[in-house]
Amino acid sequence: MWIAENWKDYEVLDCSRGEKLERWGDYLLIRPDPQVIWDTPRTHRGWRKCNAHYHRSKKGGGEWEFFDLPPQWTIRYRDLTFNLKPFSFKHTGLFPEQAANWDWFSEKIRSAGRPVKVLNLFAYTGGATLAAAAAGASVTHVDASRGMVTWAKENAVSSGLKDAPIRWLVDDCTKFVEREIRRGNHYDAIIMDPPSYGRGPKGEIWKIEESIHPFIRLCTKVLSEEPLFFLVNSYTTGLAPAVLTYMIRTELKAFGGQVDSQEIALPVTESGLYLPCGASGRWEAR
Repeated sequence: MWIAENWKDYEVLDCSRGEKLERWGDYLLIRPDPQVIWDTPRTHRGWRKCNAHYHRSKKGGGEWEFFDLPPQWTIRYRDLTFNLKPFSFKHTGLFPEQAANWDWFSEKIRSAGRPVKVLNLFAYTGGATLAAAAAGASVTHVDASRGMVTWAKENAVSSGLKDAPIRWLVDDCTKFVEREIRRGNHYDAIIMDPPSYGRGPKGEIWKIEESIHPFIRLCTKVLSEEPLFFLVNSYTTGLAPAVLTYMIRTELKAFGGQVDSQEIALPVTESGLYLPCGASGRWEAR
């Protein structure tokens, strides 16, 4: 299990009865979490005095209930600053558990001893993009949502990375990689965080169970001759760590190296235990 345990501005205070109580900077949020199937006593005072609460609907979706929360605020991780705001389906614009991966690949970039080109696919609001850029990489950031790319640019400005070597692209990830293959462009590292289901800017349909393995295979064709790392994140229940290892090992065996896949998790302050938050598969050069 890889644990994001170096946060100062974020923590999971407690979790019980399908929900987690989180501190995002100065604000406490209650959000649903399907992994939280236990019913433990809610003794933390934050359960009774939060700044916002996202309520799931039995019909699907849900809505925010606000008590005292600004429309936007920021938190920091190391030298990075993220702009947060509550928006659709419980999200705030950041997945804090991914800090476990940011720390891992940032060290690999810093110690590479050479220029590193990173391709970040399904790049969302840019957490991995900014971590890689701050470590010294040049990054190509691709996401199908123009709004998410705009948000990521705002995070770059807030993090002092406005002039960092980052290419910001609104595009369908599969079509972008296919064009990069035709252009003969290559990358030393690839990061991908594919959704369970999604649509591209022109209505392209993505279903992860059908698409992820062919997409990993496709992406190996834009790796450089001496790639540094390949990272696949999954929040889909069926894609267990062993499944990620199998796909990555199968498609990257020609590059040698080694593969490891684990759950990623966040420490829970109240219990001292860990809340699982998906899985990641990591390939790295030996």
